[in-house]
Amino acid sequence: MDSFDYVIVGGGTAGCVLANRLTASSESKVLVLEAGGPDRGFWIPIPAGFSKLLTNAKYNWRFQTEPEENVHNRTIVVPRGKGLGGSTLINGMIFVRGQPQDYDTWAQLGAKGWSFEDVLPYFKKLESFEDGESTYRGGSGPLNVVRVSERPEISEAFIAAAQQAGFPLNPDYNGADQEGFGYYQVNQRNGRRWSAADAYLRPAMSRPNLKVQTNAHVTRIDFEGRRAVGVTYRVGNEERQVRARAEVILTAGSIQTPHLLELSGVGDPQTLSSVGIPVLHALPGVGSNYIDHFATRMNWRVKLPVTLNELTRGWRLGAAVAQYFLTRKGILTFGTGLAHGFVKTRPELETPDVQYFFMHASYANAGERKLDREPGMTIGVTQLRPESRGTIHIKSPDPLVPPAIRPNFLSTRTDQEAMIEGMRIARRVIEQPAMDRYRAYEMNPGPNVNTDDEWLDFARQNGQTIYHAIGTCSMGQGPRAVVDERLRVYGFEGLRIVDASIMPSMVSANTAAAVMMIAEKGADLIKADARKSV
Repeated sequence: MDSFDYVIVGGGTAGCVLANRLTASSESKVLVLEAGGPDRGFWIPIPAGFSKLLTNAKYNWRFQTEPEENVHNRTIVVPRGKGLGGSTLINGMIFVRGQPQDYDTWAQLGAKGWSFEDVLPYFKKLESFEDGESTYRGGSGPLNVVRVSERPEISEAFIAAAQQAGFPLNPDYNGADQEGFGYYQVNQRNGRRWSAADAYLRPAMSRPNLKVQTNAHVTRIDFEGRRAVGVTYRVGNEERQVRARAEVILTAGSIQTPHLLELSGVGDPQTLSSVGIPVLHALPGVGSNYIDHFATRMNWRVKLPVTLNELTRGWRLGAAVAQYFLTRKGILTFGTGLAHGFVKTRPELETPDVQYFFMHASYANAGERKLDREPGMTIGVTQLRPESRGTIHIKSPDPLVPPAIRPNFLSTRTDQEAMIEGMRIARRVIEQPAMDRYRAYEMNPGPNVNTDDEWLDFARQNGQTIYHAIGTCSMGQGPRAVVDERLRVYGFEGLRIVDASIMPSMVSANTAAAVMMIAEKGADLIKADARKSV
């Protein structure tokens, strides 16, 4: 049986960071096990290729929620990246840290050492921002961060309309203050997607103390007493085992990390017994505290032919492809968001509670992203810090059967009111004079939707996740916590979790940046604990 110091389960966003940082010195021998394949594919480096990858089973686990009454018994797609780089292979590349209060809240919830003051150095360490080093930003890290390079006239009008509606211009929402409107920052380099594999894994691949095994689906954690000693995994039809001399590190994400713990007999005893899995260790918080960002997409028909709907058809698409491959510029550099907005839906709030994603494009189905034939524009509206909590739990002892995902969206009045007011504000922005030249009419939800009940019903009928699953192995203290402040799983030695599942509460942001910060800090915690044990 092979043995390594560290076995990392998951070659996604956090796994790539750890693989780099833990092999930086030759003292540690590291194995990364990734269920997907290498990060190779025509559409992966092309930013606009995300729409192709969101429906491609080769790069996407294509999970779905269980039908729930809160969303009129719909199932909702939950894309998760499959392959080296994880969800940074298929996401919209948007880079948002969140607000200082997010991390101060973690510390207040029992995650000592995770306040904003504690984590800011790691945010700075991981990034290379185009404006360079400053009080809040890093200038020499492995992850490239730039503002979107294309500034179409309709996005300029949208930002002007937001100012007419009374909102400030904000050129750097990752700086001193998040509130306001402007252009998104994205993980790109020279017009190409810059994934966690590009930033962290590829520079480490030549190190002799790192081994990366793709197409390796981990089916259980192996224990001796209360110590994790390795994992069992499948490559094709072959079952293999590997030993971990120091630690097994779970980086499989908020859906698959709790699922793997439950497959291994760690979790809520009633949940495990219901599918016939013997209880190795009762840890009732596993799979609970599931939080995700729920978004509605409002769209308008546009008068002028200045949107992606018509710019990606016929000869115009051919010209755009030629432009991209010759210059790495143009419409193929667009991801999921062009212009941003962070707003407060109530004046008494200290910080924004709603985020906007403006794109000069429109489509009928959020999962398929097939653009309309006529010009259109869309605003995605999401509540930044939802109170609703759901679960992700095992459905079958068969490790290849996905878990049951129950988000419980819109289950609190706070969540409902934030979404309702967020949509109202979005409509008010689009109705400003700066948009008169472009705005034809509102398609969805349409001008007849005006009352709270009508807005809420639109959200229930049409809202989707925006793929920010967190919290299912929460960090902190108390009976529902799964890991301590050093990311060690309660009740075990040699077992740690370093991914989005440890977040005790939602960050006011897209989650990729926070996950990389967690992995950077997690690597330091692992190395520090290793030094203590010598």
